[in-house]
Formats: sequence, C-alpha cells, structure tokens
Amino acid sequence: MKMKCGVLVVVQVMLFFTSCGFTGSKKIEINQYNQSFKPGEVWLDNDSVHINAHGGGILFHDGVYYWFGEHKTSGQDGFVSLFGISCYSSKDLYNWTNEGIALSNEEDPESEITRGCVMERPKVIFNKATKQFVMWFHLELKGRGYEAARTAVAVSDKITGPYTFVKSYRPNANTWPENFDEENKVGITQWNKDWWTDEWRNEVDNGLFVRRDFKGGQMSRDMTLFVDDDEKAYLVYSSEENLTIHIAELNKNYTGFTGKWVRAFPGDHNEAPAIFKYAGKYYMITSGCTGWAPNKARMSVANAVLGPWKMIGNPCVGADADITFHSQSTFVLPVNNMDGTFIFMGDRWKPENQRDSRYIWLPIVFNNDKPEIRWMDEWDLSFFSLEINNLN
Repeated sequence: MKMKCGVLVVVQVMLFFTSCGFTGSKKIEINQYNQSFKPGEVWLDNDSVHINAHGGGILFHDGVYYWFGEHKTSGQDGFVSLFGISCYSSKDLYNWTNEGIALSNEEDPESEITRGCVMERPKVIFNKATKQFVMWFHLELKGRGYEAARTAVAVSDKITGPYTFVKSYRPNANTWPENFDEENKVGITQWNKDWWTDEWRNEVDNGLFVRRDFKGGQMSRDMTLFVDDDEKAYLVYSSEENLTIHIAELNKNYTGFTGKWVRAFPGDHNEAPAIFKYAGKYYMITSGCTGWAPNKARMSVANAVLGPWKMIGNPCVGADADITFHSQSTFVLPVNNMDGTFIFMGDRWKPENQRDSRYIWLPIVFNNDKPEIRWMDEWDLSFFSLEINNLN
C-alpha cells in the first residue's frame, strides 16, 4: 500500500524522471525487473541474490549509480570483513548489477585490511582534478575489537575498482579544531572519576578526549563523505568515544586532510552521520549510540558545512518513528536529474545474521523547510512528481 502525503511540501522537481524506464542490462531478465522500492524486504540483484552492500553510499557518475557497501557474511563472522567492499551499478536505482568486490581483504596477516578486520561504512567520491575515485571507510584492526578507531583511504582509476589501499590512521594529529577555545587546549587528559556525571560531561564538552588524543590523532568510527558545490570534500565521522561528531576538510587530492576541522554536539553521543545540502543549507542525520538496536534519528542544520550546527529534532514521522523504522542512517542520496530530491538510506541490522540485514530507502520531503521521512510499504520515483499535484 502506497502512502499519500498531500499535506507535505516537496521542492519543485522534474515532472518525469527520465531514468525510470528499463535501461537494459544483459544480465536482467524481464521477470526480475524491479519497478519500485520495498523498504525492509529482500532486495534481489540481477543474479537473484540479496544485494550485499551494507552501511554503504552511492556515487552517481556518467549517468550510472554505483552503490558501495560492506560485504556481509552469515553467523558470527558477519561482524568482520572476510571479502571486502562490494560494488553494484544501476541506471534506474531499482535494478542493480553486481560489479564484484571493489576493495578486497588481503591474505597477508600483517596487512591492516587482512581478512578478519572490520571495514565499515565505505563511501566513494570522484576527484575531478586527479580523475581518481577515492574511497574512505572506518577500519578496525583484526582482533582488537573497536579500539583502533581508524579512518582508511583507498584509490582507483576505475570506479568499480580494484581499489588500492593507501593507509589508515587517526585523523588530525597535533591539530586543534577550529571551534576550540584557547583555554581548553590545556587541561586533564585522563578521567579518574565517575563517568556520566555533570562534571564529566562538562569536561567532555571542554575537550577532554580531544586533548587525550591530540598527539596520536582523533578517533574515527561511523563516517560519511560530502563534496560541496566548490568541490571541497569533507570527512564526517563519530569521534571521542562516539560522543562527538567531527567534520574535517580533505586535501585537494581527497586522500588526506588540510588540518581544518570542527567538533559538533560534543558529548551528545551521535553516530551514523549522513549529510546533504538543500537551498543553501546543510542537513545532517545521525543516530544515538545503542549498539545494533535502532533508536530515534536526529536532524541538524547549518548554514556552512563546518557549522555551527543546530539540532532540529527527529526527521522521522509516524509509527515507529522513534526507532527510525527499525533502521539506522547510512547515506542521503541526491537523485540526479530531479532537482532538490533526496532519498534516505538506512540499514535494518540483523546482528544474528548480518548477511540478511535489509535496506530502508524512503523519500525525504520538506515540510515548512524541515526535512521529513515517512514510512511507505512501497513507492517509486514518481512519488516526487505526484506530490506536486497533491498539494493543497
């Protein structure tokens, strides 16, 4: 059953989406052809296999969408990476061709990306100056749980790969954030009292963990990438024991940092960032930190990508909105050829069988300039143009 949202205002878009029709892929049979999104259901690729690209992101390049994500396996091994980062391609967003593993785990036990490490939330962007495709992801070293908290980068001259692993590290060592008070650069670096007290929260706000990790680099876990209209790129990641979001400007090659970075919402426990821009404003969706269990999404807004950022509440509306429709944010996809049109991408995690985790794709609409996400059992891209005709 498709939901109608006539009271919501959607930004003006093209009446017809020129890429909705069958684009042709030699692997797709007519009885496998998808014509809509069905959030939470098994999503088959052109080989009739559930798409395996979890925690992912999408790059639109030369008229084709490329979906990069975590290749998950069944059982307890699903928590670690045994194959690498997968890639799928599509011309209509409904039907996806498996392009294989874009960045493979290595057999060398000394490699940082050896089989059994943790590789999460990969995102790929294209550098117009270098003509390279650049992948960033969250990396945890094999056998060390989540203590490494590194960001990692790989590059390729071909969008589907193979990608060459460059390095991993904690970003912005020996560099203070731009929005950091001078007096906070000196203070305690270890906390020996009770956590979650008002005193502890105040110390976190004042940079307790920034000072602790200053020399070795800041922790980096859940992350996303964002390329602005001026081609400057940013890594947005959960840091400071998942308590604070950091936004760091990448260098011109997109393979390192300029040293320009800021903190957002210190101590508020945000992860799973997904960022997009509309009408001159920047929006970011995050989640709370409750492990694999879903929680209430959070929306923030800023006039500049480096902030300051302001929380504006939960973007989800309706039944199960308080648990983000049993999902967690991973990416916001701008639908090319449809001006100002965005799709929320979330993961419905299944920790008992990560391979069977599902995808929650829903349209983002604007109600009095505030982005909103509502549940639909089934929908397609005509939703955006139909909404214009339903306006009251």
